[in-house]
Amino acid sequence: MYKVRTYNKISVKGLDRFPRQAYEVGSDIAHPDAFLLRSQKLQGIDVPASLLAVARAGAGVNNVPVAEYGKQGIVVFNTPGANANAVKELVMAGMLLSARGIVDGMNFVQSLGDLKDAAEMSARLEKEKSRFAGHEISGKTLGIVGLGAIGSMVADMALAMGMQVVGFDPVLSIDAAWRLSNEVSRMENLQSLLARSDYVSLHVPAVDATRHMLNSDTLAVIKEGAVLLNFARDAIVDSAAILRSLDSGRLGKYVCDFPEPTLLGHPKIIAMPHIGASTEESEENCAVMAANQLVDYLENGNIVNSVNFPKISMERSPGTSRITFANENVSGVLGHVLSVLADNKVNVVDMMNKSRGELAFNIVDVEREPGDAVIDAIKTSAHVIRVRVI
Repeated sequence: MYKVRTYNKISVKGLDRFPRQAYEVGSDIAHPDAFLLRSQKLQGIDVPASLLAVARAGAGVNNVPVAEYGKQGIVVFNTPGANANAVKELVMAGMLLSARGIVDGMNFVQSLGDLKDAAEMSARLEKEKSRFAGHEISGKTLGIVGLGAIGSMVADMALAMGMQVVGFDPVLSIDAAWRLSNEVSRMENLQSLLARSDYVSLHVPAVDATRHMLNSDTLAVIKEGAVLLNFARDAIVDSAAILRSLDSGRLGKYVCDFPEPTLLGHPKIIAMPHIGASTEESEENCAVMAANQLVDYLENGNIVNSVNFPKISMERSPGTSRITFANENVSGVLGHVLSVLADNKVNVVDMMNKSRGELAFNIVDVEREPGDAVIDAIKTSAHVIRVRVI
């Protein structure tokens, strides 16, 4: 039986992806093979010796000590794109709320509760409605920073709404490039995008390179009156710089999904309670994707959507045993392991080796069960981190 320890509330549709006859799943599982979680912070939590993989039902993994787990051969998965539609729709809501005086207008209507005459209320509304008119987004330019799963969907949505779309992503992947509409104009740098855009939507992860990407220097070149939308991560923006830019009139409005005390009460800020990926559909999609990835890894050693190990997937060769091993990405490790197999007359049927940064992962299908002595010899090889027989 494989054992999966869950944290947080995981969608039932995701939990149902674990076959009951082969998996034990629960929040109090001892000696787990895998963790499945949403927002639970794993920093400081003891790592069971049995732990092979962690799946985060969501895109961000700042609640997981990714590098530390990688050194122990623990594969960390996320679910990019599973919540993309939910975030995309909220970005559209944010743009519309900032373009029209919707929030202020609704608050004004509620303030008229003391009026009892419908005709009087109608006249009052007719007189005041111009204060909340706003403008249309059609024909305006949306700048998208980060053109991955969410960014590309936001681009398609904006194009369908009649907007012009420009994008900037210094690390655009091949897969993302294929998803991106050819109507999106690529900008060479962030400053060029900011200077041109009426709306700027952020869709990059919170890493060292993106911390305070929007700061006093970058906001100094943003188009006057532009609206900044942040449904990515709070660390991407410098809140103090945002407030200064709003107060100076350079930045028109700030719409975010990450409220903090200094932002509350400002008339040019629309803050939402971190609901970007909180739809029922999004939580189900993330849970299903995370569970599927864990099952494929535990049962086959295949890795898809890992944030610390390379993507690697190989069909099972009929009638074989499968050896997987993680190692430090240095030369000679795979050759040594193959020598161990050859010396013990274990014939290799098929194999695949992939690397990512300082780590590498290998799948080797062999004709027969290799035996404990062979596996022990591989485990004790220099630079080998973890070995499994599936």
